[in-house]
Amino acid sequence: QILYLKPPWTLANLLNCYKKHWMAVFGYVVPRGLLSTIECLYKHLYTDKPVDSSTIQILLQESKKLLHAFSSRSDYNGVLPQAYAEVNKLYQTLTEVNIMVLSENAVCEKMEAMTPNLQNSEEKKLHPSFQVAQESRHQEIWSVLEGVWNTINLYSIEIFQKLDPNTVTVAANSSFEEAFLGLQKLLGAVNDIREGISR
Repeated sequence: QILYLKPPWTLANLLNCYKKHWMAVFGYVVPRGLLSTIECLYKHLYTDKPVDSSTIQILLQESKKLLHAFSSRSDYNGVLPQAYAEVNKLYQTLTEVNIMVLSENAVCEKMEAMTPNLQNSEEKKLHPSFQVAQESRHQEIWSVLEGVWNTINLYSIEIFQKLDPNTVTVAANSSFEEAFLGLQKLLGAVNDIREGISR
């Protein structure tokens, strides 16, 4: 009845409504600490600065956190689980891409180690963005490892829920198979990361 902004809403409008009515409304529905998630989404989605892949991964993670929190209230006529599945699919795709990029970087580093050493000045001329990439590399690695862990955790929870006879649903078989196949795919990615770390 009383709204900061009336519909129809854009995503920016919705995030602003969340912020405006957080203490009076939304803070009673979901944990109040999630206001930082709303602020994080708004800050990064509505900026002129380019967003890198690690920031996108954080935004997807924060979105999943928010959707999961609201799922305890309602599934909103099936819209919320569908939205969560789409965001999760994007998150997994990005994680896989990041793993591939890290693997390629590891191969490049190996090749560089085998080639004769170049002068520092020449390296800077040839690779002006190399230093910047190296500085953010540890953040990318951490982000990938965290993404793999979160995905494994999510699938594990799904599997254990499906194995519990008290929570079995009609769609249990397809969901179980999807989770199992996802874990199989992740196994290869985790092995690649482990080999990269040992190298």
